[in-house]
Amino acid sequence: MTAAANHELPHVEYVRLIDEAARLDGVIAIHSTARGPAAGGCRLWTYPDAQTMLADAARLAEGMSYKNAMAELPFGGGKSVLRRPEGDFDRRALFEAFGREVEKLGGRYVTAEDVGTGVEDMEFAALHTSHVAGRSARPGFAGGDPSPWTALGVFEGMKAAAMFAYGSSLSGMTVAVQGLGSVGAELCHMLARAGAQLVVADIVDERAAGLADKLGARVASVGDIAGVDAQVFAPCALGGALNDAALDVLRAKVVCGAANNQLAAPHIAGRLLDMDVTYAPDYVVNAGGIINVSAEYLHEDENQVRARVMRIGPRTADILEQAGELHLPTSQVANRIAEQLMAQPAQANT
Repeated sequence: MTAAANHELPHVEYVRLIDEAARLDGVIAIHSTARGPAAGGCRLWTYPDAQTMLADAARLAEGMSYKNAMAELPFGGGKSVLRRPEGDFDRRALFEAFGREVEKLGGRYVTAEDVGTGVEDMEFAALHTSHVAGRSARPGFAGGDPSPWTALGVFEGMKAAAMFAYGSSLSGMTVAVQGLGSVGAELCHMLARAGAQLVVADIVDERAAGLADKLGARVASVGDIAGVDAQVFAPCALGGALNDAALDVLRAKVVCGAANNQLAAPHIAGRLLDMDVTYAPDYVVNAGGIINVSAEYLHEDENQVRARVMRIGPRTADILEQAGELHLPTSQVANRIAEQLMAQPAQANT
């Protein structure tokens, strides 16, 4: 089935996933296969209805097309989104059923873990399909949990953004981190080692308190984190963190985080420009995870992953410089570059 949920959503191909026995209820959204198979992780989340799930999948799939093109990977963009069953459920049965559905697409879509899923889930899916990454790492090859690579890419992008905006390193700067999942927490550790001061927030109070104790960070509420006195704001939770309310209180002059789809509405990009806020486009800096997934799927090694992830910093710097020269939103400049890359055949990875 090919459809768009409404006129504001990108045009995608929806593949509906239903297996009542396994309690599988989800969708695979394929946005582009121009550069190669559609690649993007599998999200397990609580959605109030199917329409909300479809809309999220469409936007995430489109974001993966841009992310994979910008990272110069031989993949298009896709995403799978599953509704989390209520109450207890058999996780193995759910993800085995998901793997069977992925296999039916014959390699048009490659999956991996995302929010709410992990390595074990991908191992269950891999019992029925080879078109899956994010599995247990094998000696000498890329693989395993992609979260540390995502965090590293964000960290490198943040260093570039801080240098552009402030002319200095992150040492001594205050960074406000919203969302302390696997990526956000790893990013905090990197920032602490770099000498940054941290203010953290998470929907799970115990998680924020525990990380704060380890790293000597200050804890803020999720509702207040965007407005704390900080040089950098790092949205690392779900999308839409940069909305009008957040910008009304934002004090940081750099925004760089791991969350996808951070701009809640198109006009937010213009507001950031008018506010002289340096925004590192989300899909540019958070590509480390999909770089690792790509390398695993293509049977490459960790050195190749690291080399590509380390290009995120210079790539971010180039986008910021171009945007500054043209006086355009950084997201607009990044989109132009990604769209040009999407129109070109993928080159062999190096």
